[in-house]
Formats: sequence, C-alpha cells, structure tokens
Amino acid sequence: MTTSGLPFGTRVGFVVETARRLHQYGTAAPRLEMAVASVGERLGLRVEVWSSPTAIILSASEQSHATRLAEVTQVMRLPPGDTNLAKLCKVDSIADRVIAGDLDIDAGFRQLELLSQPISRQQEGVIVLAFGIAAAMVATLLRGGWAEVQAAGLIGLVIGQLTISSSHHPRLAPASDAISALLATLIAGAVSSAVTPLAVKTVVVSALIVLMPGLALTNAVRELSTQHLASGSARMAGALATLLKLTFGALAGAQIMALLGWHGNVTTMHAVPNWVQAPALLLGAAAFAVLFQAAIRDWPLVMLAAITGYLSTRLGTGLYGPSFGVFVGGLVVGALSNLYARYRRRPGALVREPGIILLVPGSVGFSSVSALLDRNVHIGMNAGLLLISLLISLVAGLLFGDLLIGPRRSL
Repeated sequence: MTTSGLPFGTRVGFVVETARRLHQYGTAAPRLEMAVASVGERLGLRVEVWSSPTAIILSASEQSHATRLAEVTQVMRLPPGDTNLAKLCKVDSIADRVIAGDLDIDAGFRQLELLSQPISRQQEGVIVLAFGIAAAMVATLLRGGWAEVQAAGLIGLVIGQLTISSSHHPRLAPASDAISALLATLIAGAVSSAVTPLAVKTVVVSALIVLMPGLALTNAVRELSTQHLASGSARMAGALATLLKLTFGALAGAQIMALLGWHGNVTTMHAVPNWVQAPALLLGAAAFAVLFQAAIRDWPLVMLAAITGYLSTRLGTGLYGPSFGVFVGGLVVGALSNLYARYRRRPGALVREPGIILLVPGSVGFSSVSALLDRNVHIGMNAGLLLISLLISLVAGLLFGDLLIGPRRSL
C-alpha cells in the first residue's frame, strides 16, 4: 500500500507528530511550515500550518477532495523549542523514509515518539563542560587576559550546572537566566576583589554568552522579513524578555558588589597571546557542537561551520567594518548550508545554526539594555543602533545566501 493510500487519520497523525518534533527541536516558523506542508503533500494531504514559538495550528484534508475546507484541525500548545541538531536530523530521516515507503508509517510514528528519551547524566556533564569551554573561548576572542579566561570558564561551568538543574525543576526555570547573571557578576566581583583584578564586564559577558538570545533575535528578524509577523513578533518579545532577565541579574549583582565594597575592575586587559586564539576557537567550536546537541559523527561538520562563519566575518570586518563583516558571514554560511542540504540531502541546519552562532549580536543587545537600565542613555542608544545594524546585516546575508544557492530542502 502506498503512503497516500493509508487511512486519513494515520497520515494526519504522522504529520502532526512531525510538526511537534520539528518545533521542539528549534525549527523556525518559515522552515517548519514549509517542511510540514511538504510532508503532507507527499502523503496525499492538503496541509495548512501556522507556527509560533509557543503554538502550532494545523489543518488537513485529502488532496483528492474538491472542497478546500479542512477535515481535521489540530491546535498544539508547546513551550519554545531548543536547537537539537541530532534529533532534528532523525526527524528529517524518518519523514523521508516514510514518504519513500522504506518505513511503515506506524513504525515511523513510534520512532518519533522514542526521541523523547531524556539525556543521560554523562551527557549532562559534557554539556556543563561545554558551557565552561565556550565561555573561556569567548573571553579569549574578546582579548581578555589569562585571569579573565580562567574566571569566565569557571563561571561558565557554574551557569551550565544551573541550566541543567533548572531543566529538572520547572519553578526554577523562569528565573534561571536572572540567577545566572547574578551569580556570574558576584563571582567575577569576588575574584576581582579578593584574588586578582578582572575586567568584570568582559568576564560576565563571556560567561553568559550561551544564554544570550542572539540566535532568537536573528530568527525573529528573519521571520519578520519573510512576513511571518506573529511568530517574529512573539520571538522578538521572548528574546527581549531574556535580555531583560539577564540584565536585571547583572545589575542586581553589581549593586550587591557595591554594598559589599568589592572593587578591582580593570579597564585595560593584558590579552592572551595571539597564538591562543586558534586552539581556543577550535575548542569553542567543539563546545558549540555539544551545546547544539549534534551527533558525534557531525561534530567535524558543525565545528567547521562555526569556524568558517567566524573567519568569514573577520575577513569582511577587516575590509569594511562590523556590519559588512556580519553580512559576509551570513552570506557564506547561508549559501554553504543550502549547498550541503542540496547534495547530502540532510538538513542545512547542521551548517546554518552553528555557522552563525559567533555572528549573532546577543552580547551587543545585553550591553545596550544594561546601559539603558543603568541610565547611560547615550551608550545604550549607540549599542542599540549597532544591534539593529548587525541584525539587519546578518539576516540580509542569510537571505542573499538563499538567493545565491537556492534551498531545495525546507530544514
């Protein structure tokens, strides 16, 4: 029996579960809607999808029916998804095999359900370690000294453990961002006051880099630019809420530092030697492969994508400034992700998501909101304008990358 000859309810159920999984694993609205509609079409269904960061509305009917009225409408209320490249690739593979007839649709449905298994304690430990390595890497790229790099790495480990703990305690999760920023500021202040003077702001930004909503801001602007207005607006609001929580925690930590009389913030850092940047970038790329939860066999690809995006941006920045550099990085990553998806028939997200992670201006947004709440209006407005410029440049680069090499796959 062909897939289009299977019972209507069975096919709709598979499409609904595919949409749920794609949302859960961090797929943005434009790509999710295209992918789900494509799966439905190849199963003999006419599917209409509306996706937002917290919900999916899906209607389906038989393609053979003359009327366009939906026979089934499904409303799903979902928490915002988190990027998981390994499971995203599995969803893509399962859908392709079901459509091709290589996998029974009931077996495909069961395989999708098996993806809900939680990560092991060992995997949680590796994720915590990746938080620390990513923080130390960013401190290196920000031209911090050895003290800043070590402090950022230590605080990154603490934040990673807090993030893992919050996933097991629903009451802690909404406040985890603010608590992380508070702890990062207090630990950096304590080290700077009692051990060795630090550039506290550099350490805090580096330690919090994984929590910065730069990727969410980029996806929000891209959704708005492609007329997915509801999803883009909601994602933008969520990213700004995260920025506010991080900023509040950092400012609260700074106030506590002042009350305790902790000082020692330095303005001039003795940067680590230039040769350290290459191994730091390599280790940081590996850390991002862990944080994006890529399969081990895809780590070299994910690391290469992150390094390529960063180096492309550095090259463009050296020519015409930061905005042009981010545009070049987005263009290169967008084109390469489509090229990979076209010839390997796998999700281009394996290249696209890690490729732009070092380009997204989350730290600039954090600096802007922090300065505004600290009543440094001039600095805050300048940082805000830079944030807008970088976001527009990155999204423009990704869109031009799609024009340069058109995507043949939705993911």
